[in-house]
Amino acid sequence: MIDVREAVTQAHHEEWARVVAALTRRFGDLDIAEEAAGEAFATAVQRWSADGVPPNPGAWLTTTATRRAIDRIRRENKRDDKHREAQLLYDDDPPEPLGAIDDERLRLIFTCCHPALAMEARVALTLRMVAGLTMPEIARAFLVQESTMGQRITRAKAKIKAARIPYRVPSGEDLPARVSGVLAVLCLVFNEGYLATGPDTDPVRHDLTAEAIRLTRLIRALMPQDGEVAGLLALMLLTEARRTARVSGSGELVTLDEQDRGAWDAALIAEGHRLVRGRLASGVAPGRYQILAAINAVHTSAPDVRDTDWSQVVALYDQLVHLDPSPIIALNRAIAVAELDGPEVALAAVDRLDDKLAGYHAYHATRADLLRRLGRSQNARAAYDKAIELAGNTAETAYLTRRRDQLR
Repeated sequence: MIDVREAVTQAHHEEWARVVAALTRRFGDLDIAEEAAGEAFATAVQRWSADGVPPNPGAWLTTTATRRAIDRIRRENKRDDKHREAQLLYDDDPPEPLGAIDDERLRLIFTCCHPALAMEARVALTLRMVAGLTMPEIARAFLVQESTMGQRITRAKAKIKAARIPYRVPSGEDLPARVSGVLAVLCLVFNEGYLATGPDTDPVRHDLTAEAIRLTRLIRALMPQDGEVAGLLALMLLTEARRTARVSGSGELVTLDEQDRGAWDAALIAEGHRLVRGRLASGVAPGRYQILAAINAVHTSAPDVRDTDWSQVVALYDQLVHLDPSPIIALNRAIAVAELDGPEVALAAVDRLDDKLAGYHAYHATRADLLRRLGRSQNARAAYDKAIELAGNTAETAYLTRRRDQLR
């Protein structure tokens, strides 16, 4: 028997972007598009439970969303030309020019990542409209409250309306100005798949990581000379190579030092390493994604965790801090420092991040591990408790709980 909610969820990931984009193009209003799409998916849960899943779920959702949008426009008695334009939606849409990008989803991402918007705004808006991530998932990605992220997206929509920013398919000349935002979107989509932040999804979502890799490969073909595109692709491949070893059979997270390296995907690692070496050979100063890929290359080059070149990892983080002095990068650098200079030095660096990362579960998990290694069990237990409270991923929660319960 087909699970209706599962069918709706699958259709959501496949059709959300297309439905919202089609309505936005026609009505010129993101709010109407999103509300109509949301109503269509909510209706699907009810109707499909009674009538069964239709043969073409995407077409059903598009038609339902279109009618919801038309109803809203009529109810609010908006512009007469909108009424006439809305009627056209019942007819077959004329083909649109593809521009430089053949893939529909990638085209939508580039379209939404308009350089007139601030970087955080364009990334957040694109994650919501095109990638289909929920507001809580986007807020967790930016380490902010859900209400704060909602306000940012609302302001971005308002700016689009006020400035009359066109919802236009970008040309080849537009791509360089938009690619940084697109890469940020794909990186965050990949991260949500790599380790989902919510408790009501699978801990690892291969659908998201695979789609992020697919789209990044397409950008690589469009912009083969862009080092950051190559760097992000390498980073994704080297991370995805470890996917099957990251969660145990009992559903618990397996950390890098405990993973079965024989289970890693050798072909993905080899491809990632080739990309990293190619960027190093270019002689061009590396960007953020290229350095992150190089760090992952060091980890995946070691046949055993004891063979990891931690001095090289720390040196790479030192380069990265100059490009991205974010608290997350500082936290990850401290983890590497612990292996090179010891947990006490690392803990001092981590504690300096308290005012910036107090609401981030990985901050408390890192502190807990360092305190455990220093024999400060009572403090470690309190840090584990806080990390468990903030963690949403079930696999991560299971791992942290086991580590806490192992303390004396």
